[in-house]
Amino acid sequence: MDPTRAFVKNVKRVVVKVGTAVVTRDDGRLAVGRLGAIFEQLEKLNSRGFDVILVTSGAVGAGRQRLKYRKMINSSFADLQKPQVELDGKACAAVGQNGLMALYDTLFSQLDVTSSQLLVTDNDFKNADFRAQLSRTVDSLLDLRSIPIFNENDAISTRRAPYEDSSGIFWDNDSLAALLAMELKADLLVLLSDVDGLYSGPPSDPRSKLIHTYVKQKHQKAISFGDKSRMGRGGMDAKVKAASNAAYSGTPVVIASGYVPNNIIKVLNGERVGTLFHKDAHMWIPVTEIGPHEMAVSAREASRRLQALTSEERKKILLDVASALEANEQFIMLENDADVETARDAGYDEALVARLALKPSKIRALAESVRRLAEMEEPIGQVLKRTELAEGLVLEKKSCPLGVLLIVFESRPDALVQIASLAIRSGNGLLLKGGKEAKRSNAILHKVITSALPETVGPKLIGLLTSREDIPDLLKLDDVIDLVIPRGSNKLVSQIKNSTKIPVLGHSDGICHVYVDKDANLEMAKKIVLDAKTDYPAACNAMETLLVHKDLLASGGLQELVKELEQESVTLFSGPRVNGAVNLSKANTFHYEYNSKACTIEIVNNVDEAIEHIHSYGSSHTECIVTDNHDVAEHFLNRVDSAAVFHNASTRFCDGARFGLGAEVGISTSKIHARGPVGVEGLLTTRWVLRGKGQVVEGDKGVVYTHRDLLMSNGSNGY
Repeated sequence: MDPTRAFVKNVKRVVVKVGTAVVTRDDGRLAVGRLGAIFEQLEKLNSRGFDVILVTSGAVGAGRQRLKYRKMINSSFADLQKPQVELDGKACAAVGQNGLMALYDTLFSQLDVTSSQLLVTDNDFKNADFRAQLSRTVDSLLDLRSIPIFNENDAISTRRAPYEDSSGIFWDNDSLAALLAMELKADLLVLLSDVDGLYSGPPSDPRSKLIHTYVKQKHQKAISFGDKSRMGRGGMDAKVKAASNAAYSGTPVVIASGYVPNNIIKVLNGERVGTLFHKDAHMWIPVTEIGPHEMAVSAREASRRLQALTSEERKKILLDVASALEANEQFIMLENDADVETARDAGYDEALVARLALKPSKIRALAESVRRLAEMEEPIGQVLKRTELAEGLVLEKKSCPLGVLLIVFESRPDALVQIASLAIRSGNGLLLKGGKEAKRSNAILHKVITSALPETVGPKLIGLLTSREDIPDLLKLDDVIDLVIPRGSNKLVSQIKNSTKIPVLGHSDGICHVYVDKDANLEMAKKIVLDAKTDYPAACNAMETLLVHKDLLASGGLQELVKELEQESVTLFSGPRVNGAVNLSKANTFHYEYNSKACTIEIVNNVDEAIEHIHSYGSSHTECIVTDNHDVAEHFLNRVDSAAVFHNASTRFCDGARFGLGAEVGISTSKIHARGPVGVEGLLTTRWVLRGKGQVVEGDKGVVYTHRDLLMSNGSNGY
């Protein structure tokens, strides 16, 4: 549940208003399917004990469509050639209200719900006796589990057509819904529209962003509204006015889409759907707080200032970050200890707690890795290729930052330090979203790192998001964010890939294999297998499946490997071919990442069967073969299609720092752009720089192309 929606736990009485654009289709006919889905939600709420009150628009539009049809049927061809007179709106209302309620009664009857109709006018509410009787009638209907359906009685309303009169107690069905919510003491008002909520500008404008929580002091003058409702009187402007009046009178309001399935249920479940209006919203969200889009734009602007610095200035920033980490070790440990304690109290498994915990030695190691990164060769502006296109016309291919990175990671706060330092070294802006279990650790690390950034760059280079509800908005910012790198579960990675047009780089599962061949040195194999599993069981490069050549069963090698692992308290699970040969519990599946001191063992006939097993059940992360047979080893290295493939070395070596990359933002199992541990190089792209002396193309008649490769001297930018 979104923290700003926690109030829904106390909601008992809810008013739902459906607008004309929700009630009708584009051709003016009633949207029966959409209404049926909405009424099913209302029936569920009614059966769960909620007091449900419905306010509807659409009578005028439905009546107009019906009368136009009848008029056309009864007209001659000559009559149709004459200018058509606009139908009387009040007549349309009378006809449409009858058809509207007939449909509503039919739909509710199919759901075994009793409904009731109440037509009101603005003048009615000027009478105190009427208002008191209205409350008594509605209370009585709700006690009988009947759903009252309100609409303004447009047929006899004295309001001037075509509804330009916005004076009085209410002036359209949005303001009627707000008035009823206050009069009938509703706990929540839901205004259903044809858009997802209130946007910063017209919803059709790609620059407009959905506002999840409306803060009057922040948004009132900053929003530009689009066109009025497709068929009704108002539009978003009218809804915002009505919502503000109700909210600041004590009734929370949510403007949401009536087109999205189960949106009313989602609102009552506390999900962040649509736009919330609440009298206390200014206390939850500071007026000066920037949203995801502004945060991304700020990161991009800061990254350009970072790129403008000299190599030595960028190096000094990293050295300052390293010193700041060491200087604030005590504060970092204090916040991390609190996260660890909270995780244990919440019952998280030890594998997650292990990834979460920071130790003083780990903080010092992180500081040293940042210093090593600072000492690396300058990555920005390196000339990768220089070509003479023609005499005096030289083309260079140069390295440059990607732009703005969005990294979503789980559990491990040390990842924040690695990612931030890599972003600084590569000149990229950065947005970070860590797991909630590391909230305090991430906050202190972010504060320490951004405090070390010079004013010439600014702390907005690295933004830290604290709510997972911001992620959907960020994934829409393909105009600002250049790359998304998710670090976490397979579910997380899949969700992100399916929710964005921004390129995604990363891996999901880390199902790594070690294959012990028949020609392996068994003592070497024991050391590699133990290290691959027990050095850091929660790491993504830890061994999850041990494959053993069948000959090692007869020679006793398999049994020795099992004994070594069990002595280190590793829980072992067997594949089908191991069952019976060794007394172990049966594995439910080969495609499983334990992230703990546990692994699966299976027997294979030969190296090709091991390769086939890896391709069938692995995740293309890191695989290892242990053998003294050079030909078998080369066959394995050349055939296994994974990001990293090792011979006689632990899978734990698959790491950015161990590869000499300084650090890593993650290990990519993708094949495009970067694969394996992604360091600085994986966060760079290229651009072309052409230097000439006044040359023009002129249909290629005036240029003699040479396309001659030129020598490069230590990344010099000259020629």
